[in-house]
Amino acid sequence: MATFRDLLASAKSEIDEIDTATAAERIAAGATVLDVREPDEYDEGALAGAIHIPRGHLEAQIENRITDKDAEIIVYCAGGVRSAFAAKTLAELGYTSALSMDGGFGRWKDEGRPWTTPASLTPEQTNRYKRHLLLPEVGVEGQAKLLDAKVLMLGAGGLGSPAALYLAAAGVGTIGIVDMDDVDSSNLQRQILHNIDRVGDRKVDSAKKTLTMLNPDVNVVTYDTRLDASNIIDIISDYDVIVDGADNFPSRYLLNDASVKLGIPVVHGSIFRFEGMVSVFHPTEGPTYRDMVPEPPPAELAPSCAEAGVLGVLPGIIGSIQALETIKLILDLGDGLIGRILTVDTTEMEFRVFKLQPDPGNEVTFENRDRIQVKELDGLCAPGLD
Repeated sequence: MATFRDLLASAKSEIDEIDTATAAERIAAGATVLDVREPDEYDEGALAGAIHIPRGHLEAQIENRITDKDAEIIVYCAGGVRSAFAAKTLAELGYTSALSMDGGFGRWKDEGRPWTTPASLTPEQTNRYKRHLLLPEVGVEGQAKLLDAKVLMLGAGGLGSPAALYLAAAGVGTIGIVDMDDVDSSNLQRQILHNIDRVGDRKVDSAKKTLTMLNPDVNVVTYDTRLDASNIIDIISDYDVIVDGADNFPSRYLLNDASVKLGIPVVHGSIFRFEGMVSVFHPTEGPTYRDMVPEPPPAELAPSCAEAGVLGVLPGIIGSIQALETIKLILDLGDGLIGRILTVDTTEMEFRVFKLQPDPGNEVTFENRDRIQVKELDGLCAPGLD
């Protein structure tokens, strides 16, 4: 009958084993790092960027976490035993280049090589966000980024309602809300943050009640004020991303100029009757609002939803897409709508994407940020440079 030592020797005879110095070189060259220790070991310290799958879950999870079976994988545990068995298992599953790091994390750490303390969640958070944690693109580290993120909602109305709800549900740690209106019964056809019991309440107060009841992890900061040139820089400067749910051109240009000056990305949404659009205006990476709309149209050509109407479900669609783009920005995930405009025609159920190029005549750019003057804009908006 084989002993444990026999099994270990057999496994090591069938795999490639490398020392920590070679592992460091391979990792620097782009190899994938796989940690097969138990959760309590991993929480105390790990190699930066390591994918964590406890040895007991390896067979069940590996193919969802590392899909490229030809990728070079550096497997490690505490001392090199579990990683040897794991490397053998990976080979049996068809992975062509799984290497066990001899000496494991203990030797790596003793030699003074770099390591980090991984992000961690409370048991309650692990349960709440477990569907996120199952996504390799999110995981614990991504969820920790969401919990550390700060997002400002410009408006708690039709667009701000679904966007704020999904961002709060996703665990965005700080959500700021700027709005100076009361809840009106006519809002309830589309503004799902509010309800009939809160008619007459301030919208920011109603929104805070809803979001904190949905997720106690979220700190909701309210700004019951009109956003203007005197306060916009102070308000938005604390945030990572701004979700634009404004319904008028002066506010959009004011937000554009302030966000460009500070280099803060804006996830823009707008709706009209049965149609909507979404784009991401990132001052340091792509076009901004003034590249899309250099000057506002005359008032008679730009009626508000109060004048032209809007299908109640439409802001739910557009606001949800805004929330999605915001999460993608926070996680640096996928291909966002920077330099692109997504339009939705709900009567035909047609989604179209258009490219947006920088306007050579637009001088309100991040490169010119020191010259940008954020001005109070009424009616037609003058350029925001001195």
